Amino acid sequence: MNFLLIIGGLVLLILGGNWLLKSAVALSLKLEIPKIIIGMTVVSFATSAPELIVSINAALNGSSDLALGNVIGSNIANLGLVLGITLLFGSMYITKGFYKVDWPIMMIASALLYLFLSTGKVIEQYEGIILFSLLIVFLIYLLKFQKTAVIDELPEDDVPLPLYKTVLFFVLGGLGLYGGSELLIKGATALALQYGVTERVIAVTVVSIGTSIPELTASIIAVLRKEKAISLGNLIGSNIFNIFAVIGITSIITPISITDERLLTNDIFWMLGISFILLPLVFLKEKLSLGWKEGLLLILAYCVFIYQTI
Repeated sequence: MNFLLIIGGLVLLILGGNWLLKSAVALSLKLEIPKIIIGMTVVSFATSAPELIVSINAALNGSSDLALGNVIGSNIANLGLVLGITLLFGSMYITKGFYKVDWPIMMIASALLYLFLSTGKVIEQYEGIILFSLLIVFLIYLLKFQKTAVIDELPEDDVPLPLYKTVLFFVLGGLGLYGGSELLIKGATALALQYGVTERVIAVTVVSIGTSIPELTASIIAVLRKEKAISLGNLIGSNIFNIFAVIGITSIITPISITDERLLTNDIFWMLGISFILLPLVFLKEKLSLGWKEGLLLILAYCVFIYQTI
C-alpha cells in the first residue's frame, strides 16, 4: 500500500510539473518574454517545482530529512544515474561554459550547503536567503553574459495556448503537485516505519530517483532522437537550482534541520564527490567530451552509493 502511495505521488508530481510547465511557458509566450529568459527562469522554476513542493511539504510536516535527502539524492541521481545512462546512448562534447561557469557554480552551491549544515546541523532562514540571493545573481549573470540557456531548454510544443487552457493547466499543475507531494510524503514516511529505516534512506533512494525520472526520460529521448535537448549544462543547472532554489526557498519558509547524521557524514560527501569528479573525467581526453566509459563509471559509483545506503 505504501509503495502504491509513493508511485501515485510520483505520477501526480510528474504530471503536475508538466502541466505547470506548459502553462508557465504559454503565459510567458503570451506576454512576449524572450525565449532565453523563459528557459533560464520560468522553465527552470517549473521543472524544479516537484522537488520544491516535496521539500517544503516535508519540512512543514517535521520531516526535514526527507526535504534534505530529496535534494541531495536528486543531485547524486542527476549526475550518477541520469548522466551515466545518457552517456551509454551517445557521447557529449563539452563547451567552455562547463568548466568556466557551470561546474564552478555547482561546486560553490554544494560547498555552501555543506558549510551551512556542518556549522549547526540546520539551515536557518538567513542562510536560505543567502542561497536564494545567489540564485538571483546567477540568473542575472546568465542573462547578461551567456548567449544560451544552460539550465533547461524549452519543450518542443512551446506554443501559445488559449487563456482558458493556460489557467486550466496551471490549476491542474498546482493540484497535481500538492496532491502528489502529500501522497509521496505519506507513503515514504510509512515505508520508513514499516521497514525500520530512516526517512533519509527513503529520501536519497526511492524519492530522489522518482523525482529524477523526468530528467532521465527526457535525456534518453533526446539522445535517441539525436537532439541536443539535454546536455551536461542542463543537469548541472538542475543541481544548482535544487540547492539555491529548493533548499533556499524551503529554509526561508521553515528552518531545515538534520535528524539522521549520515546525511552530513555520508550522503553530502557523495554529492560533493560525484560533482567534483566530472571535471577530471572531462579533461582525461584530448577532445573535451564524456563517453560510454565515463557513463559506466558514473553508474557504478551510483550503484555503490545506493548499495551502501541500503
